[in-house]
This record gives sequence, structure tokens and C-alpha cells, in this order.
Amino acid sequence: MAVLLAGSMPVLYLIQERLPDAGLSLAFRPSSLWTGQWWPGLLTSMFVHGGWAHVAMNAVAALAFGPPVARLMGGAKGAVSFLLFYIACGLVATGGYGLVHPASYDSLVGASGAVFGLMGGALRLLGRPDHRLRSLRDPRFLTTAAVIMAVNAAAGLVGLAPGMDGARIAWEAHAFGFVCGAVLIGPWAKAFRSRREPFASPTDLRDPDV
Repeated sequence: MAVLLAGSMPVLYLIQERLPDAGLSLAFRPSSLWTGQWWPGLLTSMFVHGGWAHVAMNAVAALAFGPPVARLMGGAKGAVSFLLFYIACGLVATGGYGLVHPASYDSLVGASGAVFGLMGGALRLLGRPDHRLRSLRDPRFLTTAAVIMAVNAAAGLVGLAPGMDGARIAWEAHAFGFVCGAVLIGPWAKAFRSRREPFASPTDLRDPDV
């Protein structure tokens, strides 16, 4: 599912480029939370991007952090739950950004918030081949999360990102998505986990015994 998700991003961007407004009408504007002008933007904004570099970064990140989350949930039910998890993180990320900037009319686009949700969930699996989640208080998780959030905030405040052409980086949305993914992965996995044995990779590259 993570591969399909990443692959869908450039496909959707090709479609977006051919829209009359280049997808601008699908963006999210924080002020719409209070005016009610375009609430669907909470959802639609995560399927449009600001350029090919933006698409590439999110697709690569989805490939990196999506598989550990997807493996928690097997079968068709697991595929649906993975997509719902991704969308839930994206909605929280976008809505959180709107709460922080309630008067903004700027357009927010991109799947970064949802991808950061996958990152938050995946980091709770860091170094755990048995698929047991690390506690939210685990020092290894907290240290890694703190470094990621510090880099995220710095990138947003400095405003440097390849291919964004001076556009503001919505680092707050990334943070909301990350926290949502880290918190939600526990109950979500418990509710949707497959009954089959969890996937686990061996610690070496030798062929398995037969």
C-alpha cells in the first residue's frame, strides 16, 4: 500500500497540472474553518502539490515510512485501515494548521502532514521487528522525535525547501500530523491489526533454513 500511495502522488499531480486552475481550488485556506467557504479543502488539499520537487519529497518519505505502518495491518481490511490512518493524520495536520493561523487566506497544499503522520507511527516501531510499539515515553522515540521536530521547525522558520519557489513551509501542519500519527498508531493498530503473524525481518542476510 505504501508503494501505491507514493506512486499515486505523481499521477495525481499530472492530473492537477491539467486542471484549469492548476488545482488551486482544491487547496485549504485556514480562514475557511470560520467562514465555511470551502471545508472540503481539509481533505482535498492533501492530494494536490506545489510542484514536482514537492511531490518527490512526499513520495520518497511515504516510501520510507509507510511500509512499517502498513505491515501492522494485513489483508484488504488492513489496506483500507492504512489509507484511513493516512487520511486521518492529514486531516488533523491541516485542521491544526488552520487553528494556528485562523485569519490566514494563504493556500495550503500537499500531503506532508499525512506523511509526517506515517513518520510518527513508524518511529514507534523503530528497531522492533516483532512489531510491538515503543511507548510514547520511550527515550529512543522521544529523542528521535525531538530531533525531527527541531529540524522541521527550523526549516519552516528559515523557509528553505527545494523546489518550493519561496512558498511558506507549513511546519505546524507537519508537527500536528506527526503527533497524530505517533498517538493514533497504538489504538489504530489494535483495532485493525490482522490476525496473521506479524512480519519480521531477520537480523542478517543469510538464506533461511529449509
